Amino acid sequence: MSAQVSREIRLKARPTGLPTKDDFELASVELKAPAEGEVQVRNLWMSVDPYMRARMIDRPSYAPPFQLGQPLQGAAVGEVVASRYPAFKSGDIVRSMFGWRESFNAPAKVIEKIDLRGLPMQTFLGAAGGPGLAAYVGLLKIAELKDGDVVFVSAASGAVGSIVCQIAKIKGHTVIASTGGTDKCVYLEELGVDHIIDYKATKDIPAALRNAAPHGIDVYFDNVGGAHLEAAIEVARPFARFALCGMISQYNGETPAGPRNILLAVSKSLTLKGFVINDHFQLMGELANQIAVWFAAGKLKARESVAEGIDSAPEAFLKLFSGDKIGKMLVRLG
Repeated sequence: MSAQVSREIRLKARPTGLPTKDDFELASVELKAPAEGEVQVRNLWMSVDPYMRARMIDRPSYAPPFQLGQPLQGAAVGEVVASRYPAFKSGDIVRSMFGWRESFNAPAKVIEKIDLRGLPMQTFLGAAGGPGLAAYVGLLKIAELKDGDVVFVSAASGAVGSIVCQIAKIKGHTVIASTGGTDKCVYLEELGVDHIIDYKATKDIPAALRNAAPHGIDVYFDNVGGAHLEAAIEVARPFARFALCGMISQYNGETPAGPRNILLAVSKSLTLKGFVINDHFQLMGELANQIAVWFAAGKLKARESVAEGIDSAPEAFLKLFSGDKIGKMLVRLG
């Protein structure tokens, strides 16, 4: 097998505030044939996700920081093109954390063979991947969804939020969703959301939430933090449960702002629980099986925003913070 050339995106500089294209660089590397126990994979799709912004900061966290001058990492699905490990053969579809590059060699033990279950392979980066797991775990395990709950979801047209909304509707709940912009509101209407708040069109999110839920909310799925978290605390019923999945409003801020009304969490006996999906990977198979059932029944949809080619990956990542996308942001490499 002759050497292959693969292009990859590296972290050139650690961003201050909102990242720019200048924080990334495109490089080419030569891949030799895989060594014993390795596979060579050609990536077909890669994911960009908000959590990656935190890994660009040199500080301890649940995942190690990206290193300057090294390729970034993230979920990807691809095709095995060469294998020196018996359990893999050419043509196998696999998932890995070796995104941000066109091809790679890696030990077979860190590569996952995918049973597509009738789903498009890129679904395993979205509804049947990390974002879907965050929605599934956050709503059903962390917030402990109960019969009759009124559910509020922020960033509801995004990769995680849109799945949260759909799972809650599948299970028969009233769903209030917040997003920004007419196109995103139309998308949420298509998903059957009961009440939609366009936060770009209102100056008073608590009032809009109170109008949608005059008797209060029981569950808040937080992807945003900031003003949305404050509004949810204000409108929450006693003993409401909050699943804190992400706070994208604060990812690029140098001075994070907490909810000013946090004292209400005491008087209302609220449960505010953060989580990361790394602690729940054992549920990936369960998730994929359930997503496949819902897809086949037409009960769940997965909207995608797709960028083309490895050189478009930095711009695709920046769209996560500009709001210039609907659903799961993906980069097609194959």
